[in-house]
Amino acid sequence: RLETRLSRRRLAVLAVFSCYSLVNAFQWIQYSILSNVFAGFYGVSFTQIDWLSMVYMVAYVPLILPATWLLDARGLRLTALLGAGLNAVGAWLKCGSLAPQRYPLTLAAQAVCAVAQVFILGLPSRIASVWFGPTEVSTACAVAVLGNQLGTAIGFLLPPVLVPNTPNDIDLMAHNISIMFYGTAIVSTLLFFLAGVVFEEKPKYPPSHSQAVLQTKPPEDYSYKQSIINLFKNIPFILLLISYGIMTGAFYSVSTLLNQMIVTHYEGEEVNAGRIGLTLVVAGMVGSIICGLWLDYTKTYKQTTLIVYILSFIGLLVFTFTLDLGYLIVVFVTGGVLGFFMTGYLPLGFEFAVEITYPESEGTSSGLLNASAQIFGIVFTLVQGKLTTDYSPRAGNIFLCAWIFVGIILTALIKSDLRRHNVNSGIMNLDIKAVPVDSPVEPESTTLKIQSAL
Repeated sequence: RLETRLSRRRLAVLAVFSCYSLVNAFQWIQYSILSNVFAGFYGVSFTQIDWLSMVYMVAYVPLILPATWLLDARGLRLTALLGAGLNAVGAWLKCGSLAPQRYPLTLAAQAVCAVAQVFILGLPSRIASVWFGPTEVSTACAVAVLGNQLGTAIGFLLPPVLVPNTPNDIDLMAHNISIMFYGTAIVSTLLFFLAGVVFEEKPKYPPSHSQAVLQTKPPEDYSYKQSIINLFKNIPFILLLISYGIMTGAFYSVSTLLNQMIVTHYEGEEVNAGRIGLTLVVAGMVGSIICGLWLDYTKTYKQTTLIVYILSFIGLLVFTFTLDLGYLIVVFVTGGVLGFFMTGYLPLGFEFAVEITYPESEGTSSGLLNASAQIFGIVFTLVQGKLTTDYSPRAGNIFLCAWIFVGIILTALIKSDLRRHNVNSGIMNLDIKAVPVDSPVEPESTTLKIQSAL
């Protein structure tokens, strides 16, 4: 067995990461929730305001491979500082756009935040694996994902309170926007400095035997190109890549078009549409934590993933066929149930991917999953939006149901080869071919003692 030990610093690392991930998600949604305010302030169309959110998805796909390469080649600390630092830079640039006709500057600032997101979304599973033990790794991943979801929830609630619509007083509107922008910039800067203090490349001792095994291998054995090739040769991972993209892309589409679906059947209920969106997010946060705790307790990755997938399918069917009943309370309940399962799936997908691809880099597998989700999200949003506009919300939702049914079949076909769990359990039957560079810094004086031959 290998000498392992948990670090007290792991909780601080998780807390700081979750907080700056929260701020990044808040910056993503702060324009969309105030579309009419910002369209009037900058004198632009609603489509141009929509691009302030779309830029997050557009930036992610081409940048994810360079970002995951940087994570493997230069390590966790540098990647985390880049995410936190770019988040702060984007926030301060927004403070320079506090005047009408400065839409290009605020778009550029949002693009910087979008790049920061690329260095943030792939880190939850990496932080969980490098810093947390086998009995807490899935819960830690769920908490890291939770930070981003909480940022979206706060983004639904706080901006409308800080920036009420005052179309007849542009100076007052600029003042209110400045409170939001400067407050976000100050908080994100503070979190950047905290990240610099708290984040280390890895703990002094590995938290699990699977991490200890990786750290005993020389860094020169690792090839990022070969790791990508290995992932795309891994059939269970390819199946998960597609099924994860379908589920998460469907959730992105439902969230984006929720206002349009609600207002179609409940005219004048824009405020309640926002509250229903908040209900989806909050219920999803609860679902994420419960799913993470369940995985740590049972290690039933495939079974849990498949059950949550099926329940999400049933939830979307119920939501689809009860949406037009005329009772908003029913939409609140069905929307909450849908959010609970669809968002609860996020950490399940990350952790299942790490298990079936070990010892490949957690950041690379998570990054590819997120890229798949962004691609499916864009396609689903465009198609569902067209169906909703030309026919009805039911037509758009049935389109998503059909795809989620395909995702159920793909998930059922995934072979549950829990490689990381087998190593942690002492079942050393894995030929380790990929070794991520966990630390670009000088090796520690305290070395691992191998107490039994691997």
